Amino acid sequence: MSNRSASTASVTIPVQIDQTEKNVSKEIGQDPASAPDPFQVFLEPTEHPQNLSSLRKWLAVIVISSSALCATSASSIASFTEIAVAEEFHVSHVVTILSISLFVEGLGVGPLLVGPLSEVYGRNIVYQVSYTLFFAFSWPVAFAPNIAVYLIFRFVTGLCGSAFLSVAGGSVSDLFSDANVASPMALYTISPFIGPVLGPLISGFINQNLYWRWTYRVQLMWIFAQYLALFLFVPETYVPVLRKRKAERLRKSTGELRYYAPLEKSDRSLFVAVLVSCYKPFQLILFDQMALLLDVWSALILGILYLTFQAFPIIFESGHGFNMQSAGLTFLGIGFGMMLAISTQPLWNRHFLRQRQKFEGSPPPETRLIMGQVGAILVPVGLYWLAFTTYPHVHWMVPIIASVPFGSGIYFVFTSTFTYLVTAYRPIAASAMASNSALRSIFAAVFPLFAGAMYSKLGTVGATALLAGLTTIMAPLPFVFYRIGHRLRQSSRFAVH
Repeated sequence: MSNRSASTASVTIPVQIDQTEKNVSKEIGQDPASAPDPFQVFLEPTEHPQNLSSLRKWLAVIVISSSALCATSASSIASFTEIAVAEEFHVSHVVTILSISLFVEGLGVGPLLVGPLSEVYGRNIVYQVSYTLFFAFSWPVAFAPNIAVYLIFRFVTGLCGSAFLSVAGGSVSDLFSDANVASPMALYTISPFIGPVLGPLISGFINQNLYWRWTYRVQLMWIFAQYLALFLFVPETYVPVLRKRKAERLRKSTGELRYYAPLEKSDRSLFVAVLVSCYKPFQLILFDQMALLLDVWSALILGILYLTFQAFPIIFESGHGFNMQSAGLTFLGIGFGMMLAISTQPLWNRHFLRQRQKFEGSPPPETRLIMGQVGAILVPVGLYWLAFTTYPHVHWMVPIIASVPFGSGIYFVFTSTFTYLVTAYRPIAASAMASNSALRSIFAAVFPLFAGAMYSKLGTVGATALLAGLTTIMAPLPFVFYRIGHRLRQSSRFAVH
């Protein structure tokens, strides 16, 4: 992105416009090659965000990804505070579990609002305002005088941190071309799922040695560091907004008021955009079976991941005598599995390149489900292995190793599902992702609430085996859709044909 001054002496519409600018312009109905209006503003190649230096682009991706990591780790960082919070505020343990559930609900609801905002005001202002509010509203959590304030602001902070689950993927795709986006997108994709695994690890260390409120005080420090990094290292990347800003500079510097960007001519109100973003995802769930089943599958797996924040303390504290600090470290197995999975990304990149060549540049969306097929096998295998090694007489390292394939499977399932939804429902990709986010947030919020009762009634073996059975039932989905997905898309009113 160019930061050149607005005081340019003379202005002409550039003849050379890069391919990315053409593609973006076509998406919003403005093709620079055919536009006769000399006052319509386009970006020069040097002004396009994809032409920033590799260092600036990767630094922006790292900051965005670490901000997503911070926001999602805040969801599970409450896991080892629950007993102390229950004692201080004189409530039951189930009530304090709501601190995780409400935060996750905030993460699920927020994208319905911030998605349309980012398409009107740009990515960067959404990030900055989001983290400003995330930081401000984390103070009432850290210094809550009662359980009501604590729970209300847990929901509010989840709402504020949700921008990095809906807008951030757009920033990554803004910065990199289709041919180069896979690796940075893989880094961003893994961050929101490493976050919930990192939360209990941090929380375990803090609550083993300090008062529970220090959990949120440490989190405040991290949020503030991310807040500064967002201001310093992340540029605006949304091309329609960059064109709008350029038009404003030109009108000011030249006095010619006829310069404009297409975004300024849009007659679509923000209210309508928010309304569409609210009802379209649910319309997709209700009337498209393929989207519904894939959303339920990924939601079930995320629900199980959040359920482990209650299950692992039962397995390792009660069964193996671990303290909080050691129990937090048991989540490293899931995290290691995720990192192991992301390390295979170069192999998948080569596979998808071969698919592009095979289908002459336009492979069907179903090719993305191959990664999901691997995940569909690994998730139940990991859970069955975990289930039958939770006995106290089995060495504690064995169930931790069992969680490694579970973590790898999570990454493969989500990466596959996300890329499939975006490509198969390209005209309404934002709504497809929002529908997935809404279901995932519901499952992730509800599952921890019944974890204690389920493990108490069924035991660690029976409860974990039940979860493994549910994922086994859903496992055929990527195999089935790989075979018949094309036919289902032909009859869908939302998917590309």
